[in-house]
Amino acid sequence: MPYRWHDTAPEQSGAVFRLEIWPHRSLPARGFVWVIGLTATGLALPLLALLGTTELWGLLPFALLAIWALWVAIRRSYAAPREELVMDARSLHLRRSDPGRPDRVWQANPYWLRLALHADGPVEDYLTLTDGQREIELGAFLAPEERVALHDELAERLRRLR
Repeated sequence: MPYRWHDTAPEQSGAVFRLEIWPHRSLPARGFVWVIGLTATGLALPLLALLGTTELWGLLPFALLAIWALWVAIRRSYAAPREELVMDARSLHLRRSDPGRPDRVWQANPYWLRLALHADGPVEDYLTLTDGQREIELGAFLAPEERVALHDELAERLRRLR
């Protein structure tokens, strides 16, 4: 699952739940190395036939540019949005971090908070939180089955806080 709970229950202040949500990363760091290595090898093999010729110097910058562009594109995809939700019996704080934008923060009292899973939302199993004044989407980048699982886990933790 592309989310993780960090639960603590200190004796004096009560339970504190922290949730981190991130989108899927289909290419881990080790896979990144393999993709760049295989691409570089695949582009270098045809250039071996041109060793010692002036045509090599005409084609080499384009091969290097292709590897560089792939590197930048994959690295840019790693800078994905993240959501962090921290809640205890008195407050709930949700922070959404999008690359290139300032963080968006939402605060609410967990007592008034309502969690909803809409079947007819803009996406399948649309997960929202509302405090009666403002409704926000949670886990927009998750798959539908992950939003359902997150809904169940979040509802249980909210129940424990009340």
